[in-house]
Amino acid sequence: MPKHGKRYRGAAAQVDRQRLYEPEEALAKVKELASARFDETVEVALRLGVDPRHADQVVRGTVTLPHGTGRTVRVLVFAKGEPAKAAEAAGADVVGAEELAERIQQGWLDFDVAIATPDMMGVVGRLGRILGPRGLMPNPKTGTVTFEVADAVREFKAGKVEFRTDKAGNVHVPIGKVSFTVEQLKENLDALIEAVVRARPAAAKGQYIRSVTVSSTMGPGIRIRPTAVGQVA
Repeated sequence: MPKHGKRYRGAAAQVDRQRLYEPEEALAKVKELASARFDETVEVALRLGVDPRHADQVVRGTVTLPHGTGRTVRVLVFAKGEPAKAAEAAGADVVGAEELAERIQQGWLDFDVAIATPDMMGVVGRLGRILGPRGLMPNPKTGTVTFEVADAVREFKAGKVEFRTDKAGNVHVPIGKVSFTVEQLKENLDALIEAVVRARPAAAKGQYIRSVTVSSTMGPGIRIRPTAVGQVA
């Protein structure tokens, strides 16, 4: 079992682990207990009633958070010609084609989001083993394979985030920083929950959102009452 430091243990002692908090109270508690010397990220962990071993129960999508994530997102774009120029004009951090794929194959991964035009997927497809496990592979379902690269770049720069279930059926998504107000964090949380509910697979049976936990980078998890955040049975 990992050993936590004195600061973490002190914060955890102030959280009732048996209680399900209301969203605003939980988010206020996250802010109160954040004690790092940097602006910690606030993250939501959702446990969903799905079995991602079955392809028809994988939950995946994107959501534009009303107040963004509070972090600078580094966007890479695979494109040529006019789409490449449009991506650069929209603020993409890195734009390229075959030479960019070679750079990634050599181990460079200094970016958060990868976008590609459909005609570049033949090149990008060869990077599947590198980008796939890291959640960086462009995909039409998340709006990262498109000829409208300028719009996609601006959306991700403005706070659009991807979510996807892991092998255990959990979803982890950042919804802001502890410097955000409780109201801003709550609105971002509401937007995320709404998007996850919309993405519910038809094959999912029973209770869909099993648990909701919020925490800061260095802080303890605080459980939220699922029915208070758009629970759909």
